[in-house]
Amino acid sequence: MERKLWRMLFPAAGAEPAVLEGEARSAVLETIGPAMTEKFWAEIPRIRSILDADLAAALAGDPAAESEAEIIACYPGFYTTAVHRMAHILWELGVPLLPRAMAERAHSATGIDIHPGALIGSGFFIDHGTGVVIGETAVIGANVRLYQGVTLGALSTRGGQSLRGRKRHPTVEDDVTVYANATVLGGDTVIGRGSIIGANVFLTESVAPFTQVTAAPPQLRFRKIGE
Repeated sequence: MERKLWRMLFPAAGAEPAVLEGEARSAVLETIGPAMTEKFWAEIPRIRSILDADLAAALAGDPAAESEAEIIACYPGFYTTAVHRMAHILWELGVPLLPRAMAERAHSATGIDIHPGALIGSGFFIDHGTGVVIGETAVIGANVRLYQGVTLGALSTRGGQSLRGRKRHPTVEDDVTVYANATVLGGDTVIGRGSIIGANVFLTESVAPFTQVTAAPPQLRFRKIGE
């Protein structure tokens, strides 16, 4: 279903938009029924508008990107974000199982794991993307950029089902960049607006706005081979 929605939102050259819309709507109708389809379909213009902002952020933020068409065709982070935008609406509508199934199919295809419950603002960009994990109760503001291997996770899940419904994952405010392999944990953890979280940082506490956090470089040892 999500692939047909994707083709409708970003049609290939020469495709007939009316045909693609009909195929996508039929797939949604078959999957969730007429009443829920109407509610979901009403959100399509908003989804497309937010994805346009995500697309612009990807193009502006990656000097390797030559065009929006390249991002649509080739960037796993953008595809997974698009699937998340659709799955999140279904999650909010209370559709069972399907949002999780959509997220897991995108995860399998791209290596990027975004729970459909996560709330993500517009202008979101995942660069490279492999290994990114964003938990169910994460809240991400506008114009946030994540790199590969970033985890926005729970501090502990030892409480199991007793933690259901509680905020377990971080809040990342507007205009934050989180570099590769950084780990940010905990529902009370807030990364303040405009902050930069460096590569390999491990955080379980909040960061004030406009703060740069870096990990101390490891001590490297060099020796001649054979000595």
